[in-house]
Amino acid sequence: MAEKVNNFPPLPKFIPLKPCFYQNLNDEIPIDYQLIVRRIYQLWIFYSITLVVNLVACLAWWIGGGYGINFGLAMLWLALFSPCSYVCWFRPVYKAFRSDSSFNFMLFFFLMGMQLLLSILQTIGFSGWGACGWMSAVLFYSTNVGAAVIMTFSAMMFTISTVVMLFCLFRVHQIYRGGEGSLQKAQDEWQRGLWRDPPSREDQINNFSGNSLPAYPTVPTYPSINRWP
Repeated sequence: MAEKVNNFPPLPKFIPLKPCFYQNLNDEIPIDYQLIVRRIYQLWIFYSITLVVNLVACLAWWIGGGYGINFGLAMLWLALFSPCSYVCWFRPVYKAFRSDSSFNFMLFFFLMGMQLLLSILQTIGFSGWGACGWMSAVLFYSTNVGAAVIMTFSAMMFTISTVVMLFCLFRVHQIYRGGEGSLQKAQDEWQRGLWRDPPSREDQINNFSGNSLPAYPTVPTYPSINRWP
């Protein structure tokens, strides 16, 4: 077996840093769930782009007569939430489907729920929060139309992110509950220490020897989902 070398994020060779994660949906994720994991990955990319658009919108907001604190916070949110959202909710759902890990499913539900609440607040767009949502965009039309139009694009993208996050959260929960997942399974994984680095199904099969299946499941019991609306 070839050694798995970290390949994400794909950094240029001239940067003296190395990738932190190994990610390969086609090899590590069962084929029935590759689509939903890929959609969640695309959601992370879209949300990161939304934070970039929000930064530009906050700059326009500041130039048009708004407060500079919004631009400063928008820079902070971009630098903080873009990498943290990948680590905190994409990686758990990736490992959950890769390893049939109840603990990582539970971690995803909790952190994605927190992300959803934050995205709702960003969509609303309270002034002084560093997010150009609907409230800030609509109210700013009476001050500077050009800046308000740019802010509206940010509000629209936050809205799309929020709706897709909600849909992904319910879809993953539907798959998990359909596979008889439970909090008890997550607690068992915690006690056994499998939450640290759960083995992939491929590793479980390669390390298996004998005439009976290992105690930890190698084949997922989740219902098949072959479509995406």
